Amino acid sequence: MTATVAVDHTSGARTVRVSVARGYRFELVKLVSQWRIRLLVLACWIAPALFVAGVSQQATLPVDTLFGRWMHASGWAGPLVMLGFAGAWALPLLTSMVAGDVFACEDRLGTWRQLLVAVRSPRRIFVAKVVAGLTVLLLLVAGLACSSAAGGLVTVGNHPLVGLDGHLLTPSDAAIKVLLAWVCVLAPTLALVAIGLLGSVVLGRSPMGLLLPALVALTMQLAQMLPLPVAVRLALPGYAFIAWNGLFTDPAQLGPLLIGVVVSLVWALIATALAYLLFLRRDFTNLTDDGSGRRALTAGVLPLAGLVAAGVAVIAATTTAPASGSGISQDKVQRSVATAFAHLYRMQTDQLNRPHVTEAQLKATATCSKGSVKVAAEGPGNDWRCVVSWHLPDVEATGTAIYQLDVTSDGRFVADGDGPKEVNGYFLVRTPTGDAPNPLWQFDGNVELLRTSKG
Repeated sequence: MTATVAVDHTSGARTVRVSVARGYRFELVKLVSQWRIRLLVLACWIAPALFVAGVSQQATLPVDTLFGRWMHASGWAGPLVMLGFAGAWALPLLTSMVAGDVFACEDRLGTWRQLLVAVRSPRRIFVAKVVAGLTVLLLLVAGLACSSAAGGLVTVGNHPLVGLDGHLLTPSDAAIKVLLAWVCVLAPTLALVAIGLLGSVVLGRSPMGLLLPALVALTMQLAQMLPLPVAVRLALPGYAFIAWNGLFTDPAQLGPLLIGVVVSLVWALIATALAYLLFLRRDFTNLTDDGSGRRALTAGVLPLAGLVAAGVAVIAATTTAPASGSGISQDKVQRSVATAFAHLYRMQTDQLNRPHVTEAQLKATATCSKGSVKVAAEGPGNDWRCVVSWHLPDVEATGTAIYQLDVTSDGRFVADGDGPKEVNGYFLVRTPTGDAPNPLWQFDGNVELLRTSKG
């Protein structure tokens, strides 16, 4: 009888289950105790501020990076430059190092049995690990955003920021849009996190699970550089890493951004659900069951490939995304160049203390061509040429300026001034207070890939 009672007490003790909150605290402490995670946290909260402050003090700015040419003028340009770098490299690598190793570390250490005995619920283990990984990643992303903003504001100051179409944003507007831009890239980051979780569950101790988010992000970057149809671009979660550009135009180009965010969240939901189902079906009593190539193909690659195909079909059917073509047409380029030129011409007028003029008075227009006359003026390329014309009040002569354009596949372009020298021929203009950067010498712009009511 005594032995029976003891067994019953032991059995009763073992049925006590650990709550999700306790499991979350345990997993969070386990993550933060790793030296590489601590180094990543320190790097994300310190390095961006030092980078932005250092670059802002240099004579040569990263003009090939979006908003890089304005790092001398506004402290809010720094966090946007850092955002462009983070979306391309930092966030995929951080996701790989955190989410790609959340489950695989237990396979390497052989601690699944001990963890299951302690928690007694694979479901709670999965939730605790996922939430702990997300907490660490949010801490890293917040560090990148806050540190880069602090570095820019301390070094340069809280000054107005020139938008992507040349219009001037007040410091408060710039702050709100910078915050929104960083919030928007959380969606594709969550998609990479879910892919990392799926790879960590499916591939086990294989190093490919750790590298999967970075490889997927690199593949999507290469896809965005190719002349793919617009619907295909929007169906990839990586597009949301660059769609935040539309926040800095007037009016804001919200269509591609909202589509990119929704697509990223759908990817995050489905990939996480796949990882959850596979985790619950795993045989933890078999020490050799830590992933297989066939399971990775059937449970990972094929469902995500089907998700891309379904996304392309839904986007093409429900939006104004063209079924084929790049979405970059002659009329879109002409409107974008003319709008940006009109805004920046007013800025140059203020610098030189000339009579005030409005965009309506300028009536700026652009006539653009691409390559030879035998080539259709559409699609990306560095052979675009635009002639901008404008009128000044009480002046009969029409002003003209020439620009050479390099338009990328995602719609971003750089307009390089090609004369006359009085307008866009020099990097600096002489103002009453000294030399200042010439806003018309070279400027960035963005072509919305979706069809518009005017196009």
